[in-house]
Formats: sequence, structure tokens, C-alpha cells
Amino acid sequence: MAFLNFSEWSLWINVAIFLVSGGCVWAAGSRLAGYIDGISDQAKIGKGFAGMLLLGGITSLPEIATTTTASFTGNAPLAINNLLGTSSINLVLLAIADAIFGRSALTSVAANPGSLLQGVLGMILMGVVTVAIIAGEVALGPVGAWSSLLIILCIGALWLSSRYDRRHVWEAVDGKVEDGASRTRSSESNKQAGGKEEDKPSLRSLVIRTVIAAAIILVSGFLLSQSADAISQKTGIGASLVGLVLVGLATSLPELSSIVAAVRIRRYEMAVGDIFGTNLFNISLLFLTDLTYSGDPALEIADTFEAVAAVLALILTGIFVLGLLERRDRTIFRLGYDAAAVLAIFGAGLGLLYTLTDQSATAKQGQQASQSAREPDSGKTEPAAPP
Repeated sequence: MAFLNFSEWSLWINVAIFLVSGGCVWAAGSRLAGYIDGISDQAKIGKGFAGMLLLGGITSLPEIATTTTASFTGNAPLAINNLLGTSSINLVLLAIADAIFGRSALTSVAANPGSLLQGVLGMILMGVVTVAIIAGEVALGPVGAWSSLLIILCIGALWLSSRYDRRHVWEAVDGKVEDGASRTRSSESNKQAGGKEEDKPSLRSLVIRTVIAAAIILVSGFLLSQSADAISQKTGIGASLVGLVLVGLATSLPELSSIVAAVRIRRYEMAVGDIFGTNLFNISLLFLTDLTYSGDPALEIADTFEAVAAVLALILTGIFVLGLLERRDRTIFRLGYDAAAVLAIFGAGLGLLYTLTDQSATAKQGQQASQSAREPDSGKTEPAAPP
């Protein structure tokens, strides 16, 4: 539809849409963490699982809209690159939340076995994505075999996480007196912040507020990502990795606002679960890309660039899982060692992806030139040979 073609609008209109949408997303995402926290308390849902299922699912709504739009209009590469690129950017946002937390390493206080399980499941599924790209997709009617397997595995991961969070299989104990004091201060702070028991909103009220915030994030997040794409094209950076990062950051703004809010109310497991959960939902959206794409299975167009992007997200997840296991309270420039390593490796990964982008463009130009040389010029009559 023409009225949704952001590239036809002027740069300044897109900038205005970008800023207004960004403000709406930030406002809704900042309140969302508090709503989910209240729902988890009243519904007796673990903080880590609530962060994964509710926060992760809601903050993935802009990716759903962007992916569906891109694949429906025939741009499956944009849909896949957005999903895989956003998965790495989400982990960078967790490192940014670590810097905002500042007092100690975020993974040293987010001691929840459910968060570890979610991280490991995300690594396994991202490994399956890498294998699917390397081995090649196999068509099963309108969808691919690998994408069908991935949606089944994602559903299984959510089911396993929900059961695991209730079992209390183990609890982090390190003998630090300040940990117990910290939890006591956190509990008192949350009681003061929430007010008296009778002043707390009901579960129904929290659900209604959450649905409203989710609707704002869905609409504003979609406008944010589409205007960011149009800005990158109109300013000439759309064809570069900078343009992809800009769009990726735009679609990740809901996650940033929600995890910053979760950290500020000291719901650290919820912040980690939000990011790990969002990445699980991103993997499941590969199946949605297949359903809405009219051509061959979408993963067939994935190549080395997408495989490296998937491996980068896998490595970054592994670093945070290691940090959750180690729980070392050591920081550098207000960052935990794991968060600092994530930022460094993400920067190196961007450099590698940039070189792969150049190589891919050069290879495609060579293939097109070779094909043009082999094909006869069917629109013209060849000149007669000289006598």
C-alpha cells in the first residue's frame, strides 16, 4: 500500500516518525517491566520465566511486524538478516544494562537457574540455525523442513523453561553476607516503591495495562523500524552495515527500555530472561518468514553472512551464560568482564560481517557479469560477417 511506503516520504517526515515512535516505545517499555513484575507476583510466575515469556514475547512484536512485512513483499533476506542481527544486538543491550547497573557485574546478582537454562536453549537453537544455513533448506510444501523443526524446538524450549522454573532444582549460594543484605534491601525498596498492599493494582488491571503497552510497542515499534529503514536509504547508508545496525537498533529499542526498567527495579533475572526470551522468539519467527514469503523456503537464500551472524549471537550468548555460572563481581569501566567481552567481540563480529558484505557484493557482480557475457543479446540482430 502506497501510504505505508516510507521511502516515498521526505527525510524529515521519517525523522519525525522515528523520534515520536521512539518516545512512545520507550515510555511503554519502561512501564512494561513493572506491569510484568506485578503479574508474576500475583500469578506466582517466576521472574526469569516472566521475563522470557511475557517481556520477551511483547518486545518481539516489532520484529513480528517487520519480518512479516519484509517477507510478504518479497524481501526475505531483509527479514532473516533483521532477525539474526537483532539477536546479537539484544545481547549488546544487556551489556548496556550492565553499565547502567554499574555497582557490580549484572550476572553476579542474576542468580537464577531458569536464566541459565534459557541461555543454553538459545545457544542450541542458534546452533541449529547455523547447521540449517550450511546444510541447506529442504522444501516441505510452502515452508522449509529446517524452519518447521525450529518452531517445534522453540515451543519445546518454552515448555521446558516453564516446568524448570517451578522445580527449584538448585539455588545459588556463595556465602557472601552482602548478597543476603542486598536482597533484603531490594525487598524493602520494592515494598516502598509499590506502596501499601491495598494500593497495588489488581491482576486484571495489570493485564489490561500490559495489553495497552503491548499495542503501543507493536504499532510504534513497526513505525520506528520502517522509518529507520527509510532514513538509512535516503541518507545513503542503507546499503552498508551501518544501515543494518540502525534498523536493528530501532527494532531493539523495546528491549532496551524494558531491561533498563527491570534493572532499575532490581528484577535482574527478568532483564536477562527478556533478552534470552526475545532471541528465542526471533528464531521461531524464521518459520513465520517462510509462511509469508511467496517464493522458495526463506532459509535457502541464507549464505555465509547469515551463518556468521548466527554464530556471533551464539558466542555472545555463551559469554553471558559463562558469566551467570561464574558470578564474579569484577568490573571494568562500570562493565562486568562478560559484558565488556560481549562488546569487544560484537565489534569484531561487525568488522567480519562488513568484509563478508563486500565479498558478497563483489561475487554477485562477477556472477551477473559472467551471465551477461554468456547470454546472447536477444533484442538485436547480429551484424553480418565481412566478406
